[in-house]
Order: sequence, then C-alpha cells, then structure tokens
Amino acid sequence: MSDVIVIGGGPAGSTVAALVAEAGHNVQLFERENFPRFSIGESLMPDTYWTFKRLGVLDKLKASAFPRKHSVQFFGKSGRGSAPFYFSDNNPHESSVTWQVQRGKFDLMLLDNARDKGAEIHQGARVLEVLFDGDRAIGVRAKLADGQHQDFTAPIIVDATGQSALIGRKLKITEADAQLNKASIYTHYSGGRRDEGKDEGATLILHTDNGDSWFWYIPLPDDIVSVGVVGAIDYLVQGRKEDAQTIFEQELTKCAPMQERLQHAEQLMPAKTTKDFSYRASRTAGEGWVLVGDAFCFLDPMYSSGVYLALKSGEMAADAIIDAITKGDFSADQLGGFGPELLRGTEAVRKMVYAFYSKDFNFGEFLKRYPDCKQGVIDVLSGNLFSEHVEPIFGPMGEMCELPNDITLTG
Repeated sequence: MSDVIVIGGGPAGSTVAALVAEAGHNVQLFERENFPRFSIGESLMPDTYWTFKRLGVLDKLKASAFPRKHSVQFFGKSGRGSAPFYFSDNNPHESSVTWQVQRGKFDLMLLDNARDKGAEIHQGARVLEVLFDGDRAIGVRAKLADGQHQDFTAPIIVDATGQSALIGRKLKITEADAQLNKASIYTHYSGGRRDEGKDEGATLILHTDNGDSWFWYIPLPDDIVSVGVVGAIDYLVQGRKEDAQTIFEQELTKCAPMQERLQHAEQLMPAKTTKDFSYRASRTAGEGWVLVGDAFCFLDPMYSSGVYLALKSGEMAADAIIDAITKGDFSADQLGGFGPELLRGTEAVRKMVYAFYSKDFNFGEFLKRYPDCKQGVIDVLSGNLFSEHVEPIFGPMGEMCELPNDITLTG
C-alpha cells in the first residue's frame, strides 16, 4: 500500500508527487497518457518561480529553449497597443522574468522530476474510478498500460485529473461560473512575426474590432507561436454552423494586428476547441481525498493563471499531506486546511477576469482614479495573489464594474 496516490501527471499532480516523495513518503502517480503530450496553456506567471525553486527545476528551465517572458501587452479594439507591462519595473529580482513553455516538454520535465525524487510513475494508466468506503476515499481502480485492471490502495488520494475532475464530478460538487461561460479556438503557427529584444517573448492580448472576442499570441521555441481566440460560447460556438477552423479564420479578419503578425506564417495544426472555461468545486478535500489544479478550479485564461494555480495548489496540498501523514490524520479538515487561502487567490483572479469582460471597465481609467490600487493589480498580473495589496483593490473596482460576490467553501 502506498502513502499517497496521485491521479494525473500534469503540473499539479507532478508537484504534489515530487514534494511528498521528497519528504520520504511512498507515492504512486497514474497518468492516462504517455508524455510528452500536447496541452494548451503555455504562458506562465512570474511567481511560478518560487515553486520551481522549491521543486529544484530552475536550472533546467534556465537552460531550456523556452522564450523568456518579460512582459504582457494589450491591444484594444482600435488595434493600438498599450505600452508593454514589464514585470521587472515592479520587481528587480530574477523572478520577474518567466517562460513561455511548450507544455509537452515542460510537463515531461516536471513528471521526470517527480520520478527523480522517488515517486513511482505509471504512464498509459487510466484510473477508472476512485474507490470509497462510505465517505472515505481508500484507493483507485486502474487500467494499466498492459491492459490489466488492478486496484491500488492508499490513505490519501489526490485528484489532479484536470478538467476531467474525477472526484468533483463523481460527488457532484463542481459548479460552473455562468457569467464566464466562454470557449476558445486555438492552433499553432510557425513564422509569426515577433517583436525584438526583450519583447520577443511577450504575451500579447489583442481584442477584435467588435469587442466580442480576443486573441492570445504566445511565442514558443522553434519559431512557433500559440494563437487562440476566446469569446462567449453562445457567440463563438453555439451561434454558428461553421467548423472550428472557419470560425477561427472569421474572427481573425476582425483583428488587424493579429493578421499582420500572421501574414507570412504557416498554420501547423487544425484549430481545436475548448469549452466550459470557468468552474470550481465547493470543497478542496474530503475524507482521504484532495483536489488540486484544474480538478478544483479552472479560470478563464485571460491572465495565464492556470499553471501557476496548478503549481501553487499542488505545493499547498503537498504540505497538508506531509503534515497529515506525520499526524496520522487523513480528515477533510487536515487535508483541506489550505482551501481558504487557495480560494482567496483564485477569487482575486476571478474578479479581475470579471473586470476585463465588463464593457464599461477600463484598467487605465481605474488606475487613474485609484492610483493606490496599482500595486494590487500588478501583484495579480504577476501571480502574487496572496499579497496584502490584492484584496483592497476590489472595493474601488466594484464601484466601476460589477464584480462577483464572495464565495466560501462548504467543507
């Protein structure tokens, strides 16, 4: 019997597995695919630096071909770009510069790191269900790479299954955010135009001329760029009969700066669609189980918070698990003790997303009216979601746009 079973080998699962195994505990991780595999969500927030440091992977990232991300730049409906937002203007530490990653290589690096720290990794192993004894999770039933079905037991089960949200959907504790009912259509190109110098690796956010959708533009290694368009589901997908590629091309005609950057580029793969962007489970843990990463909460990709929240929730959960094993306490209170703090960070991003989509809100005007809020906005954009400057910005922000009500966890 293991001490911990982790379901899913993405950034959240690999982080939990690495840190718990490093603490000397027996960890088994089950990943249904064989890495490397394609995944979207390539742009990192600067504050991922601190989890990378704890995981011991900073040197590998620094030696990688991943472009360095110094800034974010926004383009309005008119096509005009704002001045780039350089993270180092606020923080001279090297943590202010992060990376644009190819998720296949990046996720494999983190998974290999978990293995190097002692976790037993099963790839091509699909967890069919989590086994419960009453309300307590006691193990998993898996179909292994050789086709055999086998049960594995452990006092702690970590759900890091991403948007599959295996435990959350089984227990019906996952709720969609109806106000952020978005979809994206995305692809990769080679040969897209990049800016020069330290702007070469910048994330670009570009609105379409009608304001009904926006594009991301993320430079990757090997002259590849990730390009995606985001809009309300009923606008981008449900309201149209065309296929994803056609819709993508139609939206592209509404964004002149993006057309210019892709003028001489070659599309590398068919456009793909992702729906149901924003949801959250009502709990982070139960008796013998913990949710991390997208299995707990998924937010709109506007601020590139996905990988950061995966890493941070994995780190928080690992600390709770290590403490739980020491105490022999596998209760919901022990395993989910980090939940309120994690929720505070995810709610900060969610409120900023609401502000972004508000037709009447403008961040430039907001900061002119409330200059004392600048540090809090910078902290959210950088991923410093738990700083003392963050929560005070939402009172003033709520005077300029409608923000969601605060929520709490049920257990």
